[in-house]
Formats: sequence, C-alpha cells, structure tokens
Amino acid sequence: MSESSKKNSKPNIVFFFTDDQRHDTIQALGNDSIHTPNIDRLVKMGTTFTHGHIPSGTSAAVCMPSRAMVLTGRSLYHIDGAGQKIPEDHVMLGSALRDAGYQTFGIGKWHNGRESFNRGFTGGKDIFFGGMHDHWNVPVHDYDPDGFYKGRAPYIKKFFATNKTEHRRYDHMYQGVHSSTFIARAAINFISSHDRSNDKSAPYFMYISFLAPHDPRTMPKRFLEMYDINDIQLPPNFLRMHPFDTGELYIRDERLAKHPRKPDEVKQHILEYYAMISHLDYEIGRVIDALEAKGDLDNTILVLAGDNGLAVGQHGLMGKQNCYEHSNRVPLLFAGPAIPKNNKTDAHAYLMDIYPTLCDLVGVSIPDSVEGKSLVPAMNDDNEKIREHVFYGYERYIRSIKDSRYKLIEYVIKKKHTKSQLFDLKEDPWEKNNLLEKEGENLSEFNEEKVKELREVLCTFRDEWDDVESYWGKCFWKGFCKSFPEYSNEKIRKIGRLKTAKSKVHLYRKYVGTGKEYFYSWLINRKTSKNKDNTYTIYK
Repeated sequence: MSESSKKNSKPNIVFFFTDDQRHDTIQALGNDSIHTPNIDRLVKMGTTFTHGHIPSGTSAAVCMPSRAMVLTGRSLYHIDGAGQKIPEDHVMLGSALRDAGYQTFGIGKWHNGRESFNRGFTGGKDIFFGGMHDHWNVPVHDYDPDGFYKGRAPYIKKFFATNKTEHRRYDHMYQGVHSSTFIARAAINFISSHDRSNDKSAPYFMYISFLAPHDPRTMPKRFLEMYDINDIQLPPNFLRMHPFDTGELYIRDERLAKHPRKPDEVKQHILEYYAMISHLDYEIGRVIDALEAKGDLDNTILVLAGDNGLAVGQHGLMGKQNCYEHSNRVPLLFAGPAIPKNNKTDAHAYLMDIYPTLCDLVGVSIPDSVEGKSLVPAMNDDNEKIREHVFYGYERYIRSIKDSRYKLIEYVIKKKHTKSQLFDLKEDPWEKNNLLEKEGENLSEFNEEKVKELREVLCTFRDEWDDVESYWGKCFWKGFCKSFPEYSNEKIRKIGRLKTAKSKVHLYRKYVGTGKEYFYSWLINRKTSKNKDNTYTIYK
C-alpha cells in the first residue's frame, strides 16, 4: 500500500467542544430533566467516561488553560502561563494529525492566541478569537493562510453621545444568527464539500468549538419553551451563600445572581442553562446527520467534551472557580470505528488525555511533549482506571486531591491556610457533609489517616506537575506550609516575598458573612480609586 493510500485509509475525526457544560447535563447519563436526544445518541454509539475531569485552572477564565491542555496534551503547570498562547515546542493536536496526513479544520472559539491557530489547522471558518460574546452578534474571522487575522471593523461604541469611531478585530459577523447555529452550519458545509476520492482532502480532523452554553444564556425561543420553571428542581447542595471564603466569591461569574441566592432566580438560571444545552444538542445533531447523509459517519471518530463545569447554584456558587465536582467534571465521550458501543467507564480521565487517545485510535505517533494518557485501554477493560488519583488546583487559592472514594480540598486565603474539607463521594456525591467539620476537633482515626494520606499524594502531584514553579503554586504552598511545615521542601522554603494585586473583591471581603452582603454587592459595582494613604474613594 502506498503512503498516500495509508493516509487515506484513516478515519475522519470530528471533535465537538462545548463551553461551560457540566458532566451531568445529558439525559442518557441520568438527568431526566434535560432534553439531549442527539448527545444521547452519541452515548449509545460509543464509550462515555463518566469521570472526565479538568484539573481546575490558573485563571478565572478556567476555559483558557483547559483548552490549552486539550490542544497540547500537557498538564496544568506545564502549559505556557494560563494558556494565553501556545509555544512552538508544545506540539498541538492539529499539528500531529496534519503531519500524519490529515486535513485539519477549525471552527468557532479559540482562546489561546491568534498566532497559534494556524500551527494546528490548514483551514478554518468563522473563527472567534476570545472567551465569550453576545451569541447573536459574534465577531469572527475567515481562515487567513498567512496567520495574521488583520481584519478590522469600525463601530461607534457610545453612539448616543459621540461620533468617535473605534475598531474591533474581526472580518465578518452574522447579525442575529446564534453562535451555535453558524458554527454548526460551517461544519455541515465543510462535510458536504469534502471529497475523500483525492489525496489532498482526505482524511480530516474537524475541531468544532462552540461558545455555548456559556453565558449570556440565550437561545432560540422554542428551546426555552421546552422547559417549565415549575418542573425545575434545585440541586440537593443548593445554598443561599457559600459558608466560607473560597478566594473568588465575588468575581464576575458569581455576580450573575444576587447574594444571597434566591431559589426562584437560581431555578431560572438552571432553566436557561438547560435550554441552551438543548439548542446546542440540536446543532450537534445537524452535524451528525450531515455526516450520515454524506456516508462518512461509519468512518468517523466523534469526540464530545466540555471545557469545564459550572455550579449554577450548587454550594451557593454560580461559576467554575472552585474545586467541587460540579465545576471540574465534564462530559467526555468517544464514538466511531473500534470504539465499544453503549459503554460507560468510571476511569479517571483528564481532557489532556484526548490528544494521546486520538493518536492511539488512528495510529499516529504521540509526540514527546504530550503528558496525557491514552484512554483506549479503559474503553476495552472495565478494570482499567488509568490513574488512582485526580488532582485539582485553582489559581493560588485551592488545591484538591481525590481517589476513587474520598476527596480532600485545601484553601489558602490571604496567604494563610483557612480550611480543609474531606468528602466521601460514594456516600455524599453532592459534597454536602465535610467529614472534618462533622467530628469537630476529635477526628476519627480513619479520617485523620485519610487526610494524611491524601495530603502526601497532593504533594506528590505538586512536585511532579511543578506546581511550585508557578506563581500560583508559590502563593498557595507558602501559605499552606506555614500551617503544615511537614509538607514543605527546599523550594518552598526559598520562596521570597510575593506581591499580590489587591482588588475590590479582596478589599471588601470582610463583608462576607456579616449580614452586609447587599452593601457589598452595591459596593463592588461602584468605581473606586486608591488614595496615597491607602484608603479608597468610592464614586457614586
């Protein structure tokens, strides 16, 4: 067989990547309150990793490092910074597949630097460089073979008050067309135009990166009308306020609903979240139907994953800037040739494992820069768990570790260790009962040993993933080891003074739990300036 024929025999790959979709938002996986018939179809077609994870993130925009880890197959502290860009020595998934003969095509959201897009893709359409936008008016680019993406469009930001013209970087916009709709349309057009009868266009890797269900949560009205607010249930771990400071209690995501949380308001958020996912599901279905109509479905590997989860009222939170399961577990499933059908596994998977898994499935060498693990063994063996522990690290505030049953979360706020949580995920999957609080000062011997065991594993990940080499790790571990010096090491002991930027959130965190939260909510929306005597002026 010629080299070109070998390349032509490989299956296509279509990767659906969603934005802010939590792991439990699929009806076929147990959520009867949501309508997802097309994703349900994917579940039946392939293998679902019910314990897909991200290791949290180094930025409040958790999706940015998450996507960098997917694209490079690297762990949290081995990407460049928080994923704002991807260095050339980090071989991207698209690059590896392109070098193996794939036509690589990218659509939708790209949050990891304009300069890196063309390194992974030989073509593309409707590319959005950014994190989030109004879904009905998204500024996008056509593929630029030179990789410059210089498109600039004029607009007047404050047209009631001025004629000052500013410019935004994009070259076209589908006004009034939802992001999920035009992204799916671009994918369908690519499928219909692709011809595997010549070497130039066969096979293909298509990366379909949606902006949904990230807020602002809007969708065509008929999907909103699928749901009745009276049928929406609050989650079992709903709280009106989170009981202690996580370091990020009042950032943008947490201000999407009022403090303290109101049940009816949270229900409305859940309804809109579900409606947006149902619309997303519909658009994914249109792409699957196009593959089937073209005759490509049986020779295409399908991947569906979410870049991070979301609280939407759980634990009194709205966002994903924490280390609870709702924010760090994501959908992850594979379907296609040689992948077991209607199969589910609870193996511990990370999104960075997608890269080596796809390489394994299509017979492409895994680059040395990739750190993830192939999930193919777990697809074929229920006893294969991939890894014993899962590590989470959020910014400079939180670190967490879990095994197959127990989970430990540690908090360092204002440079001091402030809280430990231990959850039995088998008995308490909603993480409601902190075993360390329940017993007060008199810990059972088992819980004491479990905390010690998990802290030691946490430190192993710290060292293997080079957490302390990062600014975020330096801040966390210096504070943690002040309280627990037995977990320190030479690197931590050498950490000097660290400067942390003070924000309005940090300055006024003293209002949390004092009954003055409403004043706080008003305060953080006011413009402030710092005075020479370190006081702050609040502008009404």
